[in-house]
Amino acid sequence: MTNHEEMEEQLIETIDEEGNVINFELIDIIEMEGKEYGLLLPKENDDSEEEKEVVLMRLTKEGEEYVFEMIEDDDEFNKVVDYIDSLEDDIEIEE
Repeated sequence: MTNHEEMEEQLIETIDEEGNVINFELIDIIEMEGKEYGLLLPKENDDSEEEKEVVLMRLTKEGEEYVFEMIEDDDEFNKVVDYIDSLEDDIEIEE
């Protein structure tokens, strides 16, 4: 897991199924069961005040590059979300 204080703003550029470029800010990387998952926040061109939803993607390494992939398996997605929720519960208890 990465340390929030040491992590600079990292922008990730992805391409959706329709060929549109989408920019995200990498918030954190979570490791679970030997796999890595990225928590990404969409970066809008406007500075709208509306709340943005965090996107969860699987992080894989292809050669020397890392690739963010959508999680197609609902069970895998739900396990990761539950794991992240448990991490948040642990943080609240420690504070």
